[in-house]
Amino acid sequence: MLHPLRKIGELARLTGSQVETIRYYEREGLLPAPTRSEGNYRLYGDAHVEQLLFIRHCRSLDMALDEIRSLLSFRDAPQQNCGDVNTLLDRHIDHVAQRIAELTTLQAQLHDLRRLCDHAQAAKDCGILQSLSSPDGATPKKLGVHGGGCH
Repeated sequence: MLHPLRKIGELARLTGSQVETIRYYEREGLLPAPTRSEGNYRLYGDAHVEQLLFIRHCRSLDMALDEIRSLLSFRDAPQQNCGDVNTLLDRHIDHVAQRIAELTTLQAQLHDLRRLCDHAQAAKDCGILQSLSSPDGATPKKLGVHGGGCH
């Protein structure tokens, strides 16, 4: 059943999105431009709701905007072979595994740092603050970044 066109606030409520996020997705080309009312209000249809929910689901899986853009292009070409979709997801799975390893390393570094101060004391005597200030302190490991666009 088709619903009437709705303003951006209603689209935001229906999809659990922020109004500014919807505008951002429009600017990024992830959401098609809405029609405009005579008063120049954005008016969204059911296709916008469906597409925004798709985008939000992808974002909940930590996908970058470029990855979502690719998936949307495949969704819009239903006769196309989905092998590239599988490749995209495989790359994303690899990225998540890499991030888990990096975050595990980060967690270990934080635990090491936390062990430097095991009780409340004057800040001048805090081992954590001293280590963070020291050029000889533990050098933080560089954490990777997600390729493929804005996150």
